[in-house]
Amino acid sequence: MTSRCTWVTTKEPLYMKYHDKEWGVPVYDDRLLFEMLCLEGAQAGLSWWTILQKRENYRNAFDNFEAEKIVHYTNEKLELLREDKGIVRNKLKIKSVVTNAKAFLKIQKEYGSFSNYIWSFVDYTPIVNHWQTVKEVPITSEISDKMSKRLKKDGFTFVGGTICYSYMQAVGLVNDHTLECFCHPSH
Repeated sequence: MTSRCTWVTTKEPLYMKYHDKEWGVPVYDDRLLFEMLCLEGAQAGLSWWTILQKRENYRNAFDNFEAEKIVHYTNEKLELLREDKGIVRNKLKIKSVVTNAKAFLKIQKEYGSFSNYIWSFVDYTPIVNHWQTVKEVPITSEISDKMSKRLKKDGFTFVGGTICYSYMQAVGLVNDHTLECFCHPSH
């Protein structure tokens, strides 16, 4: 039997797939980095499982997270999104995707890519932790707090320190698989 991080429910294939194939795996693709930042923001106050189940709905609702399209959303489009039962219909979270798309495009222009910008927070090298248990895994770090401040300064919203740390885990800036998990790099 494969040993996984204890936060993963083995009754849900979608959750296992996310844990096994995505969580903690370095992402360099700008569109996917943007998608994950938006989804982490949508998660605020909710569980990741809730958002993960709605991920395809989010991709459909937000034009596959193509920032170039999202920045042109009208008030009418935002109202339609607020009526979309396939996503979290929080007005501020929906608006934040548009706000973040504008900031994202600005960062791409300034840094050549969003990937260059976001990976600079970890000196372009994933942080690999060696936690024994999931209880040891922090919810924030000095780097995620620094990232949060910088993202806010650069115009992003729904990017607090805890959201940034979850984001870092999700896109592989940090690998927090516990030591017994088969996804930890030591295996």
